[in-house]
Amino acid sequence: MGAAGSKLEKALGDQFPEGERYFGLENFGNTCYCNSVLQALYFCAPFREQLLEYYANSKNIGDAEENLLTCLADLFSQISSQKKKTGVIAPKRFVQRLKKQNELFRSYMHQDAHEFLNFLLNELVDILEKEAQAVKSEPETSSPPEKTANGPKHAQANGVSKEPLVTWVHKNFQGILTNETRCLQCETVTARDETFFDLSLDIEQNSSITSCLKNFSSTETLNAEDKFFCDKCCSLQEAQKRMKIKKPPHILVIHLKRFKYIEQLGRYKKLSYRVVFPLELKLSNTVEDADIEYSLFAVVVHVGSGPNHGHYVSLVKSHNHWLFFDDENVEMIDESAVQTFFGSAQEYSSNTDHGYILFYESIGASNNKS
Repeated sequence: MGAAGSKLEKALGDQFPEGERYFGLENFGNTCYCNSVLQALYFCAPFREQLLEYYANSKNIGDAEENLLTCLADLFSQISSQKKKTGVIAPKRFVQRLKKQNELFRSYMHQDAHEFLNFLLNELVDILEKEAQAVKSEPETSSPPEKTANGPKHAQANGVSKEPLVTWVHKNFQGILTNETRCLQCETVTARDETFFDLSLDIEQNSSITSCLKNFSSTETLNAEDKFFCDKCCSLQEAQKRMKIKKPPHILVIHLKRFKYIEQLGRYKKLSYRVVFPLELKLSNTVEDADIEYSLFAVVVHVGSGPNHGHYVSLVKSHNHWLFFDDENVEMIDESAVQTFFGSAQEYSSNTDHGYILFYESIGASNNKS
């Protein structure tokens, strides 16, 4: 990697961003799913900053109990404090902790990067909430922790509903969806809010993220066996239902559902469909109908023709340069190369590198409110 590292330094030359570090991550047999997501999160600037701040504060507290959050903070701190600008780091403690914590990731089978991301973000939230609760239960607490009306769906403690905390993980990734159902008999609209850390979108051949988002928010008619129980009519009625984004997140994570269960085959199949994801995305299916602009900064790519095998790599934008991370290897790529990961327009193609998880950051401070 020394040669590859120096090659990257040569490629960037005096444009190498000051204080930035580009390190590959060692693969422990099948941990590319983990490495690709960790690189995307490392280059999510607000998340990295807050995690390192957390690390600095927790070091002052003394020996905190080891958990997935402390292992992640330790890894990010290790990378950011390297003397060299490029190289390889082994995320050993983090991977060991992950396997200890969740048996799903223990086997040497091919794992799903999206499942890992979901598990990780929810686990970080749980740890931060427990820590805040512990502080709260101590006498003489200083200012009360910040709260919000819409926290994660799992904000139930022993069956007692409590007002959930807003952690810095929520501030970065959490958005709110509203599910509107309109009874076609009495016209009453029932709205139900739910939070999300990422949006999972169904995909079609030769489509785009914009069209997938439109489909996600399209109106669906509930009739026949799917009728809706209207509280006002006190009976089952035909209704129209649609999903809209009520509060867009600061970091929008989009998961493309590339693995589909095919009944006739009795197994999952990978959809290699071409789905165009733009470098700049306008989000228009929001409740306020105000377009919110996002900029793409990372893509987790699934390489391979099937769901049960293959490899994960990531593309990351850092200081206006695009980089390609493949476990230990890091190299510069041209911005135009990003479009080679949209997918294949034909069913059988030699190209099996397809965008799977997209990370967008909102542009402008308007949406940076907590």
